[in-house]
Amino acid sequence: MILPRYHIAASAIHGAGNGLFLDEAVAAGRIITAPDGIEQTFRYADIMASPSLRAQFHASARWFEDRYTLSPDWPDECYINHSFKPNGLWHLGFVFALADLTAGSEITVDYRHLLPPGQAEDFVDSVTGETITGLTWQQSLADSTRVLAELLAASHR
Repeated sequence: MILPRYHIAASAIHGAGNGLFLDEAVAAGRIITAPDGIEQTFRYADIMASPSLRAQFHASARWFEDRYTLSPDWPDECYINHSFKPNGLWHLGFVFALADLTAGSEITVDYRHLLPPGQAEDFVDSVTGETITGLTWQQSLADSTRVLAELLAASHR
């Protein structure tokens, strides 16, 4: 679920298609999206072993360890685009605002947290031209936990 008011519109990111834009300001450390309605997660090996699940893998996100959700119906959260300098932090399925965001901001996250370890995205980063490659679960969790702890500590000062 997306907590602040928002809309979907053409992304400012070259080649990204549509993006998710805020209709209201969101303070640093606040939750932008939170998991809801997740009926099932799938192990990566099970997805790869099943032709029907594998056909949906383009619409997947890693949630924890080797567990993924498949969202072929493309909920609006799927319009959050990638950036190596995101304004949103993906942490265990939540997206937190990394800074004070104004209305009109396009939400971005680092897709390396959502991909299988070592898997490259089908496209490159539009700003740097670098390959977007999935982090290990341990690295993703350590990095996002560190950033979230720093963000929350700063917001309580």
